[in-house]
Amino acid sequence: MTWRNWSGLATADPAKVLAPATPEQVAEAVRDAARSGLRVRMHGTGHSFTDVAVTDGVHLQPHRLSGVVAVDRRAMTVTALAGTTLHELNARLEALGLALHNMGDVDPQTLAGAVSTGTHGTGGVTASLSGQLEALQLVTADGELRTVDRDHDPELFHAARVGLGAVGVITALTFRVEPAFHLHAVEQPMAWEELLERHSTLVEGHHHVDAYWFPHTDRCLVKTNDRTLEPPAPLSRRRAWVEDELLSNTAFGAVDRFTTRFPRTVPTVNRLTARGWGAREYVDLSHRVFVASRRVVFREMEYSLPREQGMAVLREARRLIERQGWKVAWPVEIRATPPDEAWLSSTYGRDSVYLAFHVGQGVDHRPYFTGVERLLREHDGRPHWGKLHTRTAADLAPAYPRWADFAAVRDRADPERLFANDYVERVLG
Repeated sequence: MTWRNWSGLATADPAKVLAPATPEQVAEAVRDAARSGLRVRMHGTGHSFTDVAVTDGVHLQPHRLSGVVAVDRRAMTVTALAGTTLHELNARLEALGLALHNMGDVDPQTLAGAVSTGTHGTGGVTASLSGQLEALQLVTADGELRTVDRDHDPELFHAARVGLGAVGVITALTFRVEPAFHLHAVEQPMAWEELLERHSTLVEGHHHVDAYWFPHTDRCLVKTNDRTLEPPAPLSRRRAWVEDELLSNTAFGAVDRFTTRFPRTVPTVNRLTARGWGAREYVDLSHRVFVASRRVVFREMEYSLPREQGMAVLREARRLIERQGWKVAWPVEIRATPPDEAWLSSTYGRDSVYLAFHVGQGVDHRPYFTGVERLLREHDGRPHWGKLHTRTAADLAPAYPRWADFAAVRDRADPERLFANDYVERVLG
């Protein structure tokens, strides 16, 4: 049975497909694979753009390994099985009157997949999902089921949080949670120069800041989210459907197909689109503000940069796009994050700015992404593990201060490389 990821860029034809329902069944599958000489990967919902989940050995499906299994209100933690999606976890947390501190802007991913590839939001005290973990349960290559945290095998804990599945198969995750809270969201157009000049001030003055710049224009869209004690005042159902479904998905999908067929129209279409942006403001539960519907398929490359270099690199990226004549119909997204402590987190040890570059499904992303990637590498950029990039272990190792520590843990947890695949071997060695 052929498996294909969401973007259609990665496929797998595994020798065996299993759908374990318990951590113990995962451990049994790992032991059986080792005896048979087959490698093992668990795929999530396929939201990563890379081949990170591909295997020719045993492919573990996550859908039966799902659900919240423990709630500790004294410790303010919630434990869920690895195949639980962020959408499912948010719904369960809402029913419990709880919430994650921060998250990204989509929620179909499994918890294990999102954590393992470094999924993140913007702002907050902690931006990444891995940074909100208190404990992990995983199966190592010897088939042993282990629970690790900062006090029990902390090295394995720090390695596995953003571990690309290379040190074990995650089976359950314990998150630090908070009482449910509301966010006051303000979305407004902003001029290019104003965004670059004010970005640091915006980040310092708001809990969360997310910005988008459409190439070939001088217009940006900026969204600020701030915690509030105000009562909920969500967008009306009609307005939310018109703006978030009809325009952002259906209409934008049609525009994407048109510009893909007629790339010379991209600058004009982008300018017309940017002129149509309006302001909006609302208050709602945190996960309803963080998460947006994304139904148009695309390709993405995202890099983190040292915070102090972010806007200068964005300006250089614009010059490069104009100089090369690339017709880029999709926006560049700009997010800012605090440092992370997971060893292979792309924001390990530094305040960062993320720049994310997109193209539509039908566009050859390689000239644009490869050209911009050279620029990002020159400025100490680190790639998002679930997004497209061309990096290898040889040039990634110097970018991560704890690379050698991760490698040592990997040698201990998986000496025979049971959990490897071509992507993991390329980026980790």
